[in-house]
Amino acid sequence: MKKFLVSTLLMFAAAAASAQTAVDTLKDFVRDVKSGRAEFTQTVTSPDGAKKKTSSGKFEFSRPNRFRFTYLKPFEQVIVADGQKVWIYDADLNQASSRKFSQALGATPAALLAGGSLEKDFDLAAQPAKDGLDWVEATPKAKEGSFKSVRVGFKGKTLSAIEVVDAFNQRSLLQFSQFVANEPIKAETFVFTVPKGADLIEQ
Repeated sequence: MKKFLVSTLLMFAAAAASAQTAVDTLKDFVRDVKSGRAEFTQTVTSPDGAKKKTSSGKFEFSRPNRFRFTYLKPFEQVIVADGQKVWIYDADLNQASSRKFSQALGATPAALLAGGSLEKDFDLAAQPAKDGLDWVEATPKAKEGSFKSVRVGFKGKTLSAIEVVDAFNQRSLLQFSQFVANEPIKAETFVFTVPKGADLIEQ
């Protein structure tokens, strides 16, 4: 009985240590990783789990407040934050839109990567390890928003996944591969020029 109690306590202690490490890993990432690039696959699942949409592309960011998602499949789309505005361009529609950075982000998942105030905007809680990753849940402190929660998954110290549940219980999973931290990225990567002939919607 004593052995069982001791082993159980050790398991809880190990889990607690792992949980603390996962939260610290996210804090360290936000503090220490100033830029990076990766490839990604995004899977969006409907609230009932019945429908799934998959897309893929490249992701780059540079703190503070600059990032670029380039969707390549199945449709071409670009999302660029240049530090002042967030631009979205849909190649099929030949349509671009823009919003002020502060309005577009706030306490959103992108703020985690772009240099938002992590502990000011989010409550952090470690989650059980799953699929070989250590997970942290970040719940926005703001009561009104476009999403309920975001989970960030790390493999060791490497960012591997972000899972977002929006206000309609739609789930979006971004899985990163070939992530390179603190990679020098050219400033023009985060400059968006509206293509000739494209419609522009400014909000």
